[in-house]
Amino acid sequence: MRAVIAIDSFKGSLSSLKAGKAAADGILRVFPNAETIIRPVADGGEGTVDALVTGLKGQFREAAVTDPLGRRIIAKYGLLPDNTAIIEMAAASGLTLLSESERDPMHTTTYGTGELILDAIHHGCRDFIIGIGGSATNDGGIGCLQALGFGMLDKSSQQVGYGAKGLSQLAVITDNEVIPELKECNFHVACDVTNPLCGENGCSAVFAPQKGADAEMIRIMDKYLGNYAEMTKRYNQAASPDTTGAGAAGGLGFALMYYLNAQLESGVQLIMRETKLEEAIANADIVITGEGCLDRQTAMGKAPIGIARIAEKYGKPVLAFSGAVRDGAELCNQNGIDAFFPILRQVSTLEQAMDINKACKNLTDTAEQVFRTIKLFSK
Repeated sequence: MRAVIAIDSFKGSLSSLKAGKAAADGILRVFPNAETIIRPVADGGEGTVDALVTGLKGQFREAAVTDPLGRRIIAKYGLLPDNTAIIEMAAASGLTLLSESERDPMHTTTYGTGELILDAIHHGCRDFIIGIGGSATNDGGIGCLQALGFGMLDKSSQQVGYGAKGLSQLAVITDNEVIPELKECNFHVACDVTNPLCGENGCSAVFAPQKGADAEMIRIMDKYLGNYAEMTKRYNQAASPDTTGAGAAGGLGFALMYYLNAQLESGVQLIMRETKLEEAIANADIVITGEGCLDRQTAMGKAPIGIARIAEKYGKPVLAFSGAVRDGAELCNQNGIDAFFPILRQVSTLEQAMDINKACKNLTDTAEQVFRTIKLFSK
């Protein structure tokens, strides 16, 4: 038996690879000669660097960068064996780096994300995968661009300040001091956000409230971003604030597309391609997937469904394991998951259920029982 295991992380508990290993252990108790192939799963958000670096035998690097409020911190990114850099913008510019009282998108910057890119370039990287979930920013990505040498200049030809407030000072955009290596770089951005840059569905209106914005700030920032988009159009005629994903990460998606020629892609699809998951599934006998909680949102296209659709293409059966199951999970059966199994084996508190050792044991034990059933009917 060849089992391909691609389980998304159980957020706050098991990483993708820990979950995969736990499921594999359960299978091997029943089929000791089975071949278990574990592939990391991520969507470009938190855990993407860990999943890809660990799963593809890369290495971690650290760099001193600017946090969202201009303080110096150490941020981690990954290097794959082919020297592709894996960066989570949240490591330098993320909301989790701030206390609730510090959240203020008028002043938070993406400068540190640009510094991570710069560090990777200086270490020879020319291919990048960037996850842009979890941002604390709404600066249109100008901080990131400034770190790479773009001139985001005010009327006095000085670099504008940090955050959305910097956008209000923007008068001229230049690229004469951009690092020359940038022309050699290819950027693939893991992004599942479809919002435009501006308007009622734009980044200010939809995402800025959780970053500390009030109604008046939202109105002002949306205006600033609109002006920035017009100026960008003079720099790059193809620039459009209405492009799908332009509003991702407070407009960082817009900056990466129209200043760095980045390609925005579904995070899950991008990661599955990098890990050659489809090739593994095509040669599998059975596919194992799952995530922390299976529910209606899973069925709307989250990672387990993306994996199930690949398996369906090759006629492979799909089983899913999850920490919990909620209303709507039955829709997963209509979207390629043949059967799913919650792993909780007794009444427990949330803290107990999310304990890493306990969750590993529960997943291993549940997988064992499921595969005992498979063995029984395969005789």
